[in-house]
Amino acid sequence: MSTSQLAPVEAKGAGVATYLDERVGANGFLRRNLNKVFPDHWSFMLGEVALYSFIVVLISGVYLTLFFKPSMVEVIYEGPYIPLKGVKMSQAYDSALDISFEVRGGLLMRQIHHWAALFFMTAIAVHMFRVFFTGAFRKPREMNWVVGVSLAMVSLMAGFSGYSLPDDLLSGTGLRIAEGIVLSIPIVGTWVSFLMFGGEFPGTDFISRLYGIHILLIPGILLALITVHLMMVWVQKHTQFPGPARTNNNVVGYPLMPIYMAKAGGFFFLVFGIIVVIAGIVQLNPIWLFGPYTPDQVSAGTQPDWYIGWLDGALRVMPNWEIQALGYTLSLNILIPALVVPGIITTLLIAYPFIEAWASGDKSEHHLLDRPRDAPTRTALGVMAITFYVLLWIGGGNDIIAVGFDLSINFIIWALRISLIVLPPIAFLITRRICLALQRRDRDKLLHGRETGQILRMPNGEFLEIHAPLNEEERAKIMAKPDVKPLPMPPETDSTGVKNPRLKKDRRRAKISQFLFGDNIAAPTSAEISEADAHLAHEVQQDAPVVAEEESLQIAHDGAVLEESSSTRD
Repeated sequence: MSTSQLAPVEAKGAGVATYLDERVGANGFLRRNLNKVFPDHWSFMLGEVALYSFIVVLISGVYLTLFFKPSMVEVIYEGPYIPLKGVKMSQAYDSALDISFEVRGGLLMRQIHHWAALFFMTAIAVHMFRVFFTGAFRKPREMNWVVGVSLAMVSLMAGFSGYSLPDDLLSGTGLRIAEGIVLSIPIVGTWVSFLMFGGEFPGTDFISRLYGIHILLIPGILLALITVHLMMVWVQKHTQFPGPARTNNNVVGYPLMPIYMAKAGGFFFLVFGIIVVIAGIVQLNPIWLFGPYTPDQVSAGTQPDWYIGWLDGALRVMPNWEIQALGYTLSLNILIPALVVPGIITTLLIAYPFIEAWASGDKSEHHLLDRPRDAPTRTALGVMAITFYVLLWIGGGNDIIAVGFDLSINFIIWALRISLIVLPPIAFLITRRICLALQRRDRDKLLHGRETGQILRMPNGEFLEIHAPLNEEERAKIMAKPDVKPLPMPPETDSTGVKNPRLKKDRRRAKISQFLFGDNIAAPTSAEISEADAHLAHEVQQDAPVVAEEESLQIAHDGAVLEESSSTRD
């Protein structure tokens, strides 16, 4: 059909498509990318939740920007909230109250902005858990993991900066803590604090500076990191879980158009709707109850957002260690929990993919994901880190816990200090043993079949348990288990008797390799699997005549010969 035979609108569209294709080859590009296949699994939605929540943060943030005044000039409140009428406050706090009480839809938009930020941070954290526990950071995605960790760190700064803008008593107390952390930096801490606040805390310039950082610098960095992250996912193709017909060389899923785009569009509105509903019915950060910030007051009974609470807990749990020398005081009680510990955690997060690749010597590409049980040491390390984080997060609310449960706050602090040393290693050991037990169960199921819950009693009184072959999906998952061999200990000398100049480094590498990959259950050999398949096939063939014979015996002898257990199938 020629262009002249098409309807006018279709003809214009075809003409534009032809024009672009003749000049930039648009048709081939669109055909190649719109047919791109994406795998389907519920855990892959976590990254989408983070993306859609960020879009909601941007939309609601633009609305709030139109009404917020980032100024620390003092004014007298004359708004509709009676308890604060006539109180002296900053213009930033006054405008935040106006948004809450006088701007149409302002309070709802504040709530949407804050809840969307919490959804964003939560989705990023859980998404990183999924990537870590399944090994999705392995080659060729190491740099994308680094981008993801950077994205999480910048998101922490975005949340804290937005949380601090209203200049209420709660956010001002958080800024006071941040100033104390900056002051603990040796040599340059005082100068950095003066630079940030424009003089002595709280200064007169910080809110206006923080406002520009929050609405321009940090969103720009986040947009750049998200763009790079998505581009790398697009180019490197998405990982997929093991299953039938899934290999490192293909992707089994749905094409981008129309199926994936339709699902993604619907999921965006679902996330948007849930955020709006929660923002409409669950109150968050009622700044009018806290009052304006004044340096001689501290809010009590309040907690920071969950993603900052662990840093607050680290400050509370840390012993009061200080070093005084040459007229200077080094505040280890602030420096270690607020700067050293987060720095170590961030460095380990960024370095782990490279450490694992170096320890295994594996240089191949990985597009199939691991099940967490198949990497017991990695999974145990992740659970140990989560345990450490949760204990610090609990420490951030030690005063609330002490009041609520009528406990001594000193008892809680000492219990947390001991737990931070004892519980993470225990969590590591328990998790690794559970993973190894699950591996043994998988090996048993692969070699002996799935328990059906059926017990046969033979005419001679013998009881037999019926096993059935695994279905294709489960069999593919178990057989996809990687069998990573740890590096052997290097010899002291080579075959000619020359001493190995890299002996210490090679031994260190071998020890790390044996720690990460040494404790594992070997996968069955091909011969063992073939023998097990033949045995199961023979057992299945024998089951039918045995059952028929037992049923005839039951009728003839009026006895209970065939007995089925009612247990649930595994």
